[in-house]
Amino acid sequence: MKFNSKKFGPGLIVTAAFVGPGTVTTASLAGANFGFALLWALVFSVLTTILLQNMSAKLGIVSKSGIAEAIRTSISNPVARFIAIALIVSAIGIGNAAYQGGNILGAAVAGSILLDLSTTTLALVIALIAFCLLMSAQYQLIERALITLVLAMSFVFIAAMVVYPPNIQALLSGLLPSDLSSSSSLMAIALIGTTVVPYNLFLHAKSASEKWSEVDTDQALREAKRDTGLSIGLGGLVTLAIMSTAMSAFFNTQIAINTATIGEQLEPLLGASAKYFFACGLMAAGLTSAITAPLAAAYAVTGALGWSASLDSLKFRLCWLVVLLAGTLVAYSGAKPLVAILFAQATNGLILPFIAISLLWVMNNDAIMGEHRNKPQENVLAVLAVLVTLSLGGYKLYTLFV
Repeated sequence: MKFNSKKFGPGLIVTAAFVGPGTVTTASLAGANFGFALLWALVFSVLTTILLQNMSAKLGIVSKSGIAEAIRTSISNPVARFIAIALIVSAIGIGNAAYQGGNILGAAVAGSILLDLSTTTLALVIALIAFCLLMSAQYQLIERALITLVLAMSFVFIAAMVVYPPNIQALLSGLLPSDLSSSSSLMAIALIGTTVVPYNLFLHAKSASEKWSEVDTDQALREAKRDTGLSIGLGGLVTLAIMSTAMSAFFNTQIAINTATIGEQLEPLLGASAKYFFACGLMAAGLTSAITAPLAAAYAVTGALGWSASLDSLKFRLCWLVVLLAGTLVAYSGAKPLVAILFAQATNGLILPFIAISLLWVMNNDAIMGEHRNKPQENVLAVLAVLVTLSLGGYKLYTLFV
């Protein structure tokens, strides 16, 4: 199965995966509670995503394998190999389980606005839909329809930002960090976690190796770089639009943002129908992410353990099934949707450095990348991105114990 089409590259699929309930919720909360004060975190996360996802695509094109396979096959020391495999399996497994709970919850909450059903019932329905699609492997047409819905929602947010443009001075002031309190640092980590999603690195490498398998390497690298930049850039613009519309609707007002009011940010453009349109897009985004998260986890785990990555493989199916079940349990447990989704993004932000370091190590391996290994400037930028992410996570942990 290939996560691409003749018209769109893997970069757009990655964008569709990260512009899910987590992005909508986290960006809305950031804009409503902090205005543009955390814009610097969004800009950092978009640039970091472009850098790391381009590395993933390059790895897939050059090595014809995924990140996990490259790490496993390039480490000769048995102890080091075991540690690397354990980190990949645990980080992606735990991260995706948390992320999956947010995906299902977000889609369920959106569905409850459209249908007269409880959130817990809809969580089971959404999980069942994802299960059936993953089991059948015949959902390319459905996936394209979901991506169309996500892009439609994206268009409305961007249109709303254009119709009601943000204050440029406030926007520019947010490019530099000014508030590093405990609550804002957690929100900054969440913004990074919802954009620089660790499992998307595994998904991108695998899908890029399939899409450009019969294309000249240099041409494929050029196409992948353009595809990644445009696609992730679009995702960043959508996130900015969501933050901006939430700021306009909620910041410095007496209106509390929650599952009942989050759709109100589109009312200036859509009027009374805003919450229903918002719900349709959010449900589509949640279902799309609910499919890609367990699938990417399966690619990562099977690659790390040397198992078959075929969709018909029993071990492959068991991998995505565990993640899907874990996410379903989180959603069905009755956890507060906004809290669970925000926690999932923060979890992603905290485990990101470990995945990024592994990718950086592989990208500098001559045996794997040859003449296409990382350039010095790419290494410097990647190291800086990892250090910033580690610093944010370390600061958050520090504030928890002081």
